Amino acid sequence: MAWRKTYEGAEPQRVNKWLASEGVCSRREAEELIANGLVSIDGARVDEPGRKIERGQTIEVADGRAPAKISIAINKPVGFVSAQPEHDQVPAARLLTKANLIGRADPMPTSRTSLAPLGRLDQDSRGLLLLSEDGVLAKAVIGEDSKIDKEYLVGVAGQITDQKLTLLRHGLSLDGHKLKPAKVSVTEPYRLRFILNEGRKRQIRRMCELVDLDVVDLVRIRIGPLHLGDLAEGKWRALTAAEREALVRAAR
Repeated sequence: MAWRKTYEGAEPQRVNKWLASEGVCSRREAEELIANGLVSIDGARVDEPGRKIERGQTIEVADGRAPAKISIAINKPVGFVSAQPEHDQVPAARLLTKANLIGRADPMPTSRTSLAPLGRLDQDSRGLLLLSEDGVLAKAVIGEDSKIDKEYLVGVAGQITDQKLTLLRHGLSLDGHKLKPAKVSVTEPYRLRFILNEGRKRQIRRMCELVDLDVVDLVRIRIGPLHLGDLAEGKWRALTAAEREALVRAAR
């Protein structure tokens, strides 16, 4: 189906930039759509990628766009790596079989599908992991300007004190950089809830080490508006169009 929307921005904006911000496609893909005559404003074909759309004008992207990019939510178990495996490591993508699929996926990913992890989740951690070949979604979730937060439940060994919680929330540095403020709360004895707006390598584990807490379990339960929910460990499902749109919008 064609995509159609009226622009409500206060200032004129380049067509390719707006299509990318709306999650329709990347800027480069927008330029290809324009070159193929598939983009119009108020019924008139757009011929220049630098053309600006003004408030009140309606843009339409006709059928003929490239097939939707594959995006997947998976409940990653411990023992799988989210990124490129090294040596004898097993990638989470190995779990993307029909037997592990919840619902339906059209198309199914294959060994040739290039799925990148949208956010780190190390081998010793479990929970919600996004894998996608969608560049627009990747920028929304892990881009430098993304406002999407991530939520984790963390089991720890060691004494939890008010002073340690204060440091975890806004007093630590990693790799010579001050960390952004974090929301950290106690959910039950020896279990913490972390909500972060950044994702440095093994960040939560290293934060806990700095306050003499050892992480014994770490599960990510939410990425922005996307929740792990009741997706069983080791299972996966295709991301819906509504979920993709919600993630793109939450990043702004």
